[in-house]
Amino acid sequence: MTNLNQGSENAITEYVTATIGGQLFGLPISRVHDVFKPERLTRVPLASGDVAGVLNLRGRIVTAIDVRARLGLPKGETDRPPMAVGVELRGESYGLLIDSIGEVMKLPDEGREVNPANLDPRMAEMSAGVHRLDGQLMVVLDIDRVLEIMPDKLAA
Repeated sequence: MTNLNQGSENAITEYVTATIGGQLFGLPISRVHDVFKPERLTRVPLASGDVAGVLNLRGRIVTAIDVRARLGLPKGETDRPPMAVGVELRGESYGLLIDSIGEVMKLPDEGREVNPANLDPRMAEMSAGVHRLDGQLMVVLDIDRVLEIMPDKLAA
């Protein structure tokens, strides 16, 4: 595999790890503002299927995005309520709904690789590369791509 960052030998990025549909994901900690359990979600009429609703988080209106739906995964079969990772894009607040939150990992940038050819295309579309960890692959989520609203998707 080829590495994404050849010039930054000693650079380290911290990731908040999350599990969605049994797959390990990493979100750059520099983009994460909160980790919380979403309370009362209010559905938004006519919103796309990956918008789970809106909620009030300490006085801010936050749009909840169902990352499972964004990845085309079936709904979770667990009774546990989802967790959410709070992020921002262009001044708007979002809560990315995930199955569970993990630990914070510090990983060297030179260890991040381009997406393998056999990575699910829906994951590859939202990935900024992968890290190979002990026996598993951590997909690095590109927050901007996860939050992209595609007009053709909304019209469908």
